[in-house]
Amino acid sequence: MTSLPPSPPPQPEQPAEAVPTCYRHPGRETWVRCQRCERPICPDCMRDAAVGFQCPECVAEGNKGVRQAQAPFGGLAVATPIVTWVLLAVNVLAYGVELLAPEYVLSHFAMWADGVYFGQWWRLITGAFLHLPLTAGGFALTHILFNMWALYAIGPALESRLGHLRFLALYLLSALGGSVAVYIFGATAVGASGAIYGLFGALFVVSRRLGFDARGVLWLIGINVMLTFVVSGISWQGHLGGLVTGTAVAAAFAYAPAKQRNVTQLVAWVAILAVLVLIVLLVQPMGLRLTG
Repeated sequence: MTSLPPSPPPQPEQPAEAVPTCYRHPGRETWVRCQRCERPICPDCMRDAAVGFQCPECVAEGNKGVRQAQAPFGGLAVATPIVTWVLLAVNVLAYGVELLAPEYVLSHFAMWADGVYFGQWWRLITGAFLHLPLTAGGFALTHILFNMWALYAIGPALESRLGHLRFLALYLLSALGGSVAVYIFGATAVGASGAIYGLFGALFVVSRRLGFDARGVLWLIGINVMLTFVVSGISWQGHLGGLVTGTAVAAAFAYAPAKQRNVTQLVAWVAILAVLVLIVLLVQPMGLRLTG
């Protein structure tokens, strides 16, 4: 018989490696870790990073140090001209309602100097979203088509340079400026032409400020001003009022000092609005027919 070598002593049992769980969802096992904080994250918490994945908290923390792109004259950069599309939609919807009940809509909401003088202030804005009804004949349909084409053509370019809020302020103040000019001369009018002419003036100012060739814009303004006085039935008051107001607003926006841009632009906007309101408060429209 031969003797057997002694058997090795029993080895202690190795504990199984614990499976990590997501730090945001403790019941979910995962072997993926955040590339920044190295905490385990489940698929619902993974955010694509330059290398691997990051957790939501690290992504949010990283975004704090990223400066958002701005438009040339302040405000966030514009990827989609939302305000332009909304203004187009509002004008078209208002025209649709007007076609359904032209007499009622025009009698209550058209820009009418006497009505504004006696307290119907809403006409200063609502009149800028109405246009000649089809019952007016002639160039009635051309009225809204030209204005909407102009808004579609130059609105996105201006909105991308001014930002959403500044572009909306420009449009509304130009519309108001056109209505105030109509008010001063005691006239009645409808149409977005005052706002559109304000955009023409703004396009010239912005083009000059950015160093672009603005001669084409001057030709555009010149031709439209000429048509204003040549074609009968056009409210020259609304056109020129909108042009002057839009040019002034755009100049304030474009030439505001960079270090105090937001404050300067806001003060200028409020000042122009105040001037227009004071005109309506203090000036009696020409040819006002007082009754009683």
